[in-house]
Amino acid sequence: MSKTTFLPDYLFEVSWEVCNKIGGIHTVLATKAKYLSDELKGRHIHIGPDIWMDTDKNPEFTEDPILFRSWRLYAAKNGLRIRVGRWNVPGEPIAILVDFSQLISKKNDIMTQLWDEFKLDSLSGQWDFVEPTLFGYAAGMVIESFLKYNVHKTQKVVAQFHKWMTGAGILYLKQKKLPVATIFTTHATVVGRCLAANNVPLYSELPTINGDDKARWFNVTAMHSLEKCAAANSDVFTAVSSITASECAQIIGHKPDLLTPNGYDSSMVPANVEEVAAEGRKALVELAEKMTGTGYENPFIVGIGGRKEMKTKGIDVFIDSLGKLKASGYNGRTVLAFIDTPSVNNGPLKDLKGSLYTHSLADPESEPVLKALHSAGLNNAPEDNVKVFFIPATLDGNDGLINKTYYELLAGMDLTVFPSYYEPWGFTPLESIAFGVPTMTTTLTGFGMWVSENYDTGHPSVVVIPRNDDNYGEVVERVAGRIVEMSSLAPEEATALRNNAFKVAKTVLWERNIEYYKQAYALSAERIQEKNYTYTYSQEGGGDDKLEMSKPNWTSFTVTRVLPERLRYLDEISKNLWWCWNQDAIELFQSIDPDKWLAVQKNPIALLDLLTLSDYQKLEKDIRFLSRLDAVTQSYLEYMDLKKERTSPAIAYFCMEYGLDPSLKIYSGGLGILAGD
Repeated sequence: MSKTTFLPDYLFEVSWEVCNKIGGIHTVLATKAKYLSDELKGRHIHIGPDIWMDTDKNPEFTEDPILFRSWRLYAAKNGLRIRVGRWNVPGEPIAILVDFSQLISKKNDIMTQLWDEFKLDSLSGQWDFVEPTLFGYAAGMVIESFLKYNVHKTQKVVAQFHKWMTGAGILYLKQKKLPVATIFTTHATVVGRCLAANNVPLYSELPTINGDDKARWFNVTAMHSLEKCAAANSDVFTAVSSITASECAQIIGHKPDLLTPNGYDSSMVPANVEEVAAEGRKALVELAEKMTGTGYENPFIVGIGGRKEMKTKGIDVFIDSLGKLKASGYNGRTVLAFIDTPSVNNGPLKDLKGSLYTHSLADPESEPVLKALHSAGLNNAPEDNVKVFFIPATLDGNDGLINKTYYELLAGMDLTVFPSYYEPWGFTPLESIAFGVPTMTTTLTGFGMWVSENYDTGHPSVVVIPRNDDNYGEVVERVAGRIVEMSSLAPEEATALRNNAFKVAKTVLWERNIEYYKQAYALSAERIQEKNYTYTYSQEGGGDDKLEMSKPNWTSFTVTRVLPERLRYLDEISKNLWWCWNQDAIELFQSIDPDKWLAVQKNPIALLDLLTLSDYQKLEKDIRFLSRLDAVTQSYLEYMDLKKERTSPAIAYFCMEYGLDPSLKIYSGGLGILAGD
């Protein structure tokens, strides 16, 4: 598969979780947005459902009455109900929220069309299918309207649809033969999740599973059918991990074209993470002391968090491993174990002492976490050296008791455990190492498989446990053993583990993994171009190509050079002012063509623009030049890496002119030379 990367002129991302926090896809989009929005500016647009119907009540959305104002009027005249504004996450990307309720009266006609053209089997679909299907369809209508009004025919548009819930948008765009390159990304298959959650062996029986039959068995035929249709009719089909790709190939009958593994945004980790960790640890210990009436000196803190899915998230394994540890007569450091999984509750308990949980549960008798704790013999008796605490609240800093966020408490732990049975990716272990907390996961998670395939699993901060349909007991043993092992570490060994966690996390930053998405954009653009779709521009919009001589139509575009991979650092170094005070770098550019170097007044960017493809091919074969390039690149990378070691505050100098180099005409005299020096 080609490694070509590409950014379109416009990128739409459609998800039910845009400005609507439900699960992991929200985290994927919200953390990735900063990197794409920085590059695409106002041309990276998220589309989500307007389920709040009120600007003031949606904490994630801020409406902007100016943004795309003329198009919004045009869209409204054509029956679209939308609100345009900003998603309140890092980067503040543009968000369009769609009210799809006007399509409810037309749902039978819409479903009939989708059956006639794509054989979408919607007959058994209930409201949990109808609602997202209408949203996806409406999102397709919004993209069509935006395309006709705002986009010029020379511009390339990509639309990425996340999860089956948006699949109808892909079908709409294909039905209309619009020149929009579509990507369908599955984060988990409908049937795979049903199998995993209902104690049906998924992995050992995967080669023989018939997805259609299982969909009928679990009464999810309509959702499964939409997922299949979206995969079959998108220009590019992607999955977030290799384990999910295998699942897709068997269950929905389509093998993904590419993998788009997730990443994280380093800005989520505060610069004072050690202080945050100390405060979080203090809060957890104080909570345990209130609940047990006992003081703790240097306890070992371990935790699990995420959605309350007992089997798929491995909460059952975590609890059983703690029960096994207690029953073994463990007598090391006191273990304080925290289960952070939101549940329906009526606020904090007034009296915590003697309770296993922190907030008043709506139905404690049927609570699966409490049932599992009692079954494992975990009741926090005074003599027990293993104590467990269930926090059934959303840790957003406003739970009424702890009043710290999940991340703030996470940072204070010694170990996290996420022994999932079904996890297409798995942000929780990634978040853990981002905060310097060693973690455990399994080979049945996308993140676990990614670590196994791309990183040295001997690194002790991330332990990936082999898991299958038949080794539950072994996984419990491994978790219990790891807790014992880590609780006995010397302080310097524990510190080394935390430092290693930070190191591993740096390999999964979005600034690295965003390249996988750019590969998907490139492939989709290539495939849509082969279809030769055309469309008619609006008479009102900026894209109208029926021009009058007195009304010129202006469009801006940027032509960028693409250097051969072996020479790519020439481009990067030319755009960093580091070159102008590094003599080796200056001489490197001069050696390419001394005459042209003088002609462009010693400006490396201008020099590279003058070179032809033939010139670059010659440089690729010039061993002496490549050797000099490698030496300069090494010096440049070492210089850039120094900022990672900086602990003191940065200092900025402001001046109207800087005499850094003659090729930079931003100085006029002595002040500029002084400032540049």
